[in-house]
Amino acid sequence: QLQFVESGGGSVQPGGSRRLSCKGSRSIFDWFAIGWFRQAPGKVREPVACITYEMDHTLYKDSVKGRFAISRDNAKGTVFLQMNSLKSEDTGVYYCGALLGPRCSWYGQYSYWGQGTQVNVSY
Repeated sequence: QLQFVESGGGSVQPGGSRRLSCKGSRSIFDWFAIGWFRQAPGKVREPVACITYEMDHTLYKDSVKGRFAISRDNAKGTVFLQMNSLKSEDTGVYYCGALLGPRCSWYGQYSYWGQGTQVNVSY
């Protein structure tokens, strides 16, 4: 109940698209910025994108700028990550977490991590 639930992952060919969803109870969703992170096998978890509660600020990892878009529907308690022009380097388990604050930052402490959803970009 105190964890987000990620969904929408799967297998996709390079150049394809995928949309991920991150849904959480309103107690951990409201008033928090939400960030997407990913972890490839044998590598550390890295930031991908973040969006504030009021949707007035977003933050992206340089390698996904112009390809990924983060959005949220506060009424549904869901954050989305639209991934386009996918590359093999985008493969990994995608997680979402909550950051308390009015702005997105990769230096903040994210909480309530979900179990993640696997994204495989390959032929």
